[in-house]
Amino acid sequence: MSLRATARIAAAADGSLPVLESDGPLAPRRTRAAAPGWTRVTVVGAMSAPLGGDRLAIETEVRDGARLRVDSAAATLALPGRVPHPAAYELRLRVGAYAALHWLPEQLVSAHGSDLRVRTDVDLDATARLVLREEQVLGRHGEPPGTLFSRLTVRRAGRPLLDQELAYGPGAPGGWDGGAVLAGHRATGQLLVVDPAFEEEPVAARPLGEHGALTPLAGPAALVTAVAPDALALSRILDAALTELADV
Repeated sequence: MSLRATARIAAAADGSLPVLESDGPLAPRRTRAAAPGWTRVTVVGAMSAPLGGDRLAIETEVRDGARLRVDSAAATLALPGRVPHPAAYELRLRVGAYAALHWLPEQLVSAHGSDLRVRTDVDLDATARLVLREEQVLGRHGEPPGTLFSRLTVRRAGRPLLDQELAYGPGAPGGWDGGAVLAGHRATGQLLVVDPAFEEEPVAARPLGEHGALTPLAGPAALVTAVAPDALALSRILDAALTELADV
């Protein structure tokens, strides 16, 4: 039997959470914020999910002037289920005027035999700031990956800022593990930082070590992409970039 569930979060400028609810395995909990003026929510997995056929979503609204950090208590593990259909995991994020969202979950692990479709849809006000981090680990230790399709769409002031799709594992287009894409690596991730301050001081494109790259986007924004042999090496690349690009 598959699950259909949506978690909802809304943050206000006074630090309150007018909406904090879930009807399924993803349970958002208010936790202590490390920085003054910020509200923090940690998503806790109440059961194994997503499994094959599951339809899960998180809807997040950061209202005008609010500052919200969302993280997770543990990695998300995509597993095969009894239902022979892909699982779907949707993130719908809205960030208002002079508001900020730091979306910093733990890794997504694509276990052997799983089939997951991830869709992240972000709408930003022209004055909003965003830090969004994604880390994907293709297979647990010593096993091949499952199938993972991931699409990220970001709009700023109603205009497209970034729209990209990634696909890995069985059923993905040929070449996903070739020298031009992963080259045999099993961890991949990205860090997107959108900040109006980049209009005055844009970042410069450059490599980040052997397996990462920093690319400025029109928007204003900066995108870090990286591959690595394992999750630890990937986290080190993205941690260093996060320290440089954002005050987190």
